[in-house]
Parts: sequence; structure tokens; C-alpha cells
Amino acid sequence: MKEEFLHYLLLHKKFSSDLLTTSDGLKIEIIRTGTHNLNSGPDFFNAQLSIGGQFWAGTLEVHCKSSDWYAHYHETDTAYDNVILHVVWEHDVEVFRSDRTKIPVLELKKFVEPSLWSQYKGLIQANGLWIPCEDQFPKNNSFSTKHFLERLYVERLERKTELFYKLLECSNNNWEAVLFQSLVKGFGLNLNGDSFLATAESIPFSLVRKVQGKSLVLEAILMGQSGLLDSENEAGYFQKLKAIYTTYTQNYSLAAIGIPKPHFFRLRPSNFPTIRISQIANLYKNQPSLFAKIIEASTLKEFYEILKTKTSEYWETHYTFDKCSKKRVKSISQAFMNLLIINVIIPLRFCYNQYVGNDATDQLFSIARDVSAEKNSIVQKFNTLGLTATDALESQSLIQLKQQYCQNKRCLECAIGNSLLQA
Repeated sequence: MKEEFLHYLLLHKKFSSDLLTTSDGLKIEIIRTGTHNLNSGPDFFNAQLSIGGQFWAGTLEVHCKSSDWYAHYHETDTAYDNVILHVVWEHDVEVFRSDRTKIPVLELKKFVEPSLWSQYKGLIQANGLWIPCEDQFPKNNSFSTKHFLERLYVERLERKTELFYKLLECSNNNWEAVLFQSLVKGFGLNLNGDSFLATAESIPFSLVRKVQGKSLVLEAILMGQSGLLDSENEAGYFQKLKAIYTTYTQNYSLAAIGIPKPHFFRLRPSNFPTIRISQIANLYKNQPSLFAKIIEASTLKEFYEILKTKTSEYWETHYTFDKCSKKRVKSISQAFMNLLIINVIIPLRFCYNQYVGNDATDQLFSIARDVSAEKNSIVQKFNTLGLTATDALESQSLIQLKQQYCQNKRCLECAIGNSLLQA
């Protein structure tokens, strides 16, 4: 038995409420369950009950067994003196407040359908399945699921704001610096994201602003700080970048200590760090007011126009410094722009709106709805289960569902899990 299941029973009144009695046989009427407390202290505040015809107002405490009251030392804690009902699954001992007054006990297992506990136990004890409800998944209510996905999307955006607020604090509330650092991280994708972020954080944004009109200089600084210019190479373009980087290192005391070098292994050539760094250097050259444009944009088409960028001419015939390749203009693809919009632009806009006190959630939802759904293993697996993501809002929601709910077996907090328990 888990206490969270008992909380679920109380919150949703999954018991025979007309038949409730205390362990002493007194009739219980739950007028108001109260506010669910997720912090320390009793589990429900401001509850209102009638016990044996007498009105009570106070707190509720929930345990699997009555004896857990003593295991948690509540009998000596005055914070629990206002408990008016001890709700348990199994009543094995009488409990008392710190002043030795007896607390009425509700033994819930007498009033709950055994099948409900069996259903929940089947979910949390499911082993070898991709998600706990995999075998039952097609039974969920699609209408409630769609609303739940929107809630999950907001949760995912809120999780992503943690990075932005951290960057904001480190940059003295400079939102342009936050955009630069998070965009550089986005260009690094999953494999090189942390390395690219560390590189961006190591460069004073005042210097970025100073040189952003000179893409070659910004490219040299980014490559130098990331360690891509550490080796010896006779290529003329390499030597030019290294000379520029050396000059700015001396003039601005740049330090690259502890920055992990970006990887090339297992990446498609179009995602090589050399290519992505050159593209972002050109993006900042072509968009001198990048932050303002991103904050003001209201449609997906506008974002595509803003994010259009390509490499410098040298990289049209190279992927690395060591080898020449067939000439090709290396512009970022719409698919890559979608990733930046999903993982950087919309979350940053969401965070910025929170910061300035604006509510533009509906507009961000609309943009996310216009972006194609991501194609990854999580989204594809949910598709096979009958829950198909039609846009980026839903694909992001499914990632949140899998990573934050299914993997942690938070079935009682999940709309899909709830619909299965109610079936």
C-alpha cells in the first residue's frame, strides 16, 4: 500500500461516502476534504467533517497503518494537534495527540472497492512494460487526454525555464545574453549542447555585441573557446581563425579552462560543430536586433525568416579543416529551425513573459501547434499505442508524460491513469 493511493482516494472520494464510520462506529460525513498539503505537516488543511453528529474543522493525516503515527513521532509534535481524523488503510493501534487526547480513525479499506486497489497495484507493479499502462492504454478517454497534454506542455515549458533563470542570474539580468547562450546550446544539439553552452558562457556578451557584425571574428572566438583551434593545422582558414582568436584572447583575457571539447563522432556532417558554429556566427551578423525580433514575432513564418542562416564561404567546401568536400551551401534546414523553436525560442518566450508579467500562453500554444511533431523514439512508441502526436505541442507533451510520469509511475496524477482506474 502507498500513501499516495490513499491521498487519491480522498481527493476523488473513491469510497462509499454514505457508509463511512470511525473505528469506534461513529458516522463520518466529509463536508470538505480540505487543501492537499504537499509540504511538511498534516496532509490536508482546512478539512470539515461531521463525526457522530458533531461538526469538526481542522487537518487530516494519512498513513498506511495507524502505527505510522508513532513511526513518524507525531505524538510529540504539536503541529499535529489539530488533526481531527486519522485516515489509514489498516487500523492496527489507537493514536493520540501530544496532549494525550484520542484521534478518531477512518480505516478506508472497509469502504473501497477491492477492484480499485487491484487495478492500481497492477499499474505500479507492472514490470517489463514500456509504460505501466501499456496493456490498457487504448482504453483511455481521448477528450481528457487532449486537455492533459496541454497541461503537460506547460509543465515542460516550466521545467525548461530553470535554465533560463540560471543564465539570467549569471548574466546580471541580460536577456540578450541569455538568448545568445541558449541559442548556442541549441545549435549544439543533445551531443554538444553542454559544450556549446559552456563555450557561450565563457565569452562576455559585451564582446559578442562588439563583434557580432563580423561573423569571421565571432566564428574564431567561438571555435577558439570551444577548443576547435587547439590543434596544429596548415590550412589557411584555420591559421586565419587562430590568429584572430589569439588577438582577442590577449585583448579580452578569454579563458577556456574546463570547457569540454565538442564531439564529431556519430554526428551527421551537417551537424558537425564547425558547421553549426559558423552558422550561428552568421545568424548574429545578419540579425543585429535578434532578441527584439524573437520577442516580437507572432507566427511560425516570422521565426523561419529570423532564423535563416548559413555558413561562411569556406565551409561550403569543407566540413572539417582537414578535408575538402563538394561545394554545397550549408543553410540550416526547416527541421533544424523547428528544433530551435521547440527547445529554445518558445521556452525562452514563455520564461520572458513570466518575467515581465505578460500572459501570452495562447500565442505560444498556437505557434507550437503550427510546428510539426518531433520524430523520436518516445513519440513513435506512443503512436503505436494509439496516441498520435499531430504537432510539436503534443510531441513535447508526450516526452513530458514518459519522462516525468510514466518512468516514475505517477499514475494517480496522470489523466490517462485516472481514466483507467475509473473504467
